[in-house]
Amino acid sequence: MPFDPNLPQESTLVDAVQMRGQLNGLKDLIDLLQSINAAQVDGVTTGNPGDPAAVTITVNGTTLHFNITLPRGDEGLPGIQGIPGNDGAPGEVTNAALAAAISGTSNNTNAVATMDTAFGNDPPTLADMELMRAKMNEMILAARR
Repeated sequence: MPFDPNLPQESTLVDAVQMRGQLNGLKDLIDLLQSINAAQVDGVTTGNPGDPAAVTITVNGTTLHFNITLPRGDEGLPGIQGIPGNDGAPGEVTNAALAAAISGTSNNTNAVATMDTAFGNDPPTLADMELMRAKMNEMILAARR
């Protein structure tokens, strides 16, 4: 018996066969529904300012597909003017300007070898201390410009 939305009638006794038929009819309708087990956004596009957002939904097999259109915002106000740059040609630096710019910086000390030899005595000998003094002087001189 197919589902009848008019049953049961107002002020009538409930009939078990009729109610069973109604419930079975509802189950048949539910069983006919497709079951969705996945959703996917197929595309998002930008619409014009002021247009409403829109979504198109379709079902393909057991997958729900969305296509979305979102309006872009109105154009904003212009930003503030930045500080004007130097009128000189970019990338051109004189030797004097370069020397002045790096005069306060350290020179590259990569050429100074490390001291990897351990001292053989405890306390260090005068020769060990002389080795330390010489290495320190080498480092200081390498760092100067």
